[in-house]
Amino acid sequence: MRYCAGAAVALLAIYTSNPTEAVQVQATTASAAAATQRTTAAPSRYAWLPARTYDARRSVAARIAPPRGCQRVAVAPGSFGYWLRYLPLLPAGTAVRLHNGKLKDPQDVHAAVLDIDVGIRDLQQCADAVIRLRGEYLFAQNPAQIHFQLTSGDDIRFADWCGGRGFQVRGDAVVSVPRQAEQPTHAVFRRYLDHIFTYAGTLSLARELTAVPLTDVQPGDVLIRGGSPGHAVIVLDVAVEPVTSRRYVLLAQSYMPAQQMHVLRNVWGDATLGAWFAVNPWETRFSTPEWTFRSDELKRF
Repeated sequence: MRYCAGAAVALLAIYTSNPTEAVQVQATTASAAAATQRTTAAPSRYAWLPARTYDARRSVAARIAPPRGCQRVAVAPGSFGYWLRYLPLLPAGTAVRLHNGKLKDPQDVHAAVLDIDVGIRDLQQCADAVIRLRGEYLFAQNPAQIHFQLTSGDDIRFADWCGGRGFQVRGDAVVSVPRQAEQPTHAVFRRYLDHIFTYAGTLSLARELTAVPLTDVQPGDVLIRGGSPGHAVIVLDVAVEPVTSRRYVLLAQSYMPAQQMHVLRNVWGDATLGAWFAVNPWETRFSTPEWTFRSDELKRF
């Protein structure tokens, strides 16, 4: 039941993010104070970093400037888009590694590596990474909102899981089984996700999401091809050129085998764009370094 090449995914039911507030870390007293506030609040927002010091200067927003002449779209504080914009990054030049510690091949398709674990099993592949990010966001907001759909269509709620109701896959059927009740800690959440990753795929994720025009892309949207093989990448951020209203997207992915999530580098278009990809309304396809999507394959939670 495990699907690969990005088809290994769980489906997470979530709400749509609304973009509002342009952000950029600037070297001023006011922004430094704001960065300090974000640093203090970070452990509750990025729960996998409880023992580390979050530094907004090493976030997506601080490290990756928008294309020349563009500005980031507005995102509401507390929204999924805002959360994605301030995800922590590992130091510049970090290589992407697989779940087993080996180097990803190739190493020339990423611009940065997200500071988030991949696990030790070959589970957190492409759409699983999308679900991991959305799930982590919801965990920070309200764990009771978390629920994912398996490829079978069965909906598995984190609250039920913690409350003592698990599941087993028996042939083509998913059967509810009792399990020990646990507190909704982050460690329990990660174990729950590994079970979801095992029995879900890009097919279910694509089926559950709502198609939106690529020209209306927002942070948190997903480019996805459901199936086996399939693939999914998440839109971390969006920038716009004020005069032409042309949009540019910042994308992140995991892949197969399971590997560290990484910000993609634009290897197909204008080299000056770095990690940004231009959204061209007249094109029927949208190419990323390791997958080409149709322009109608953008979807939203």
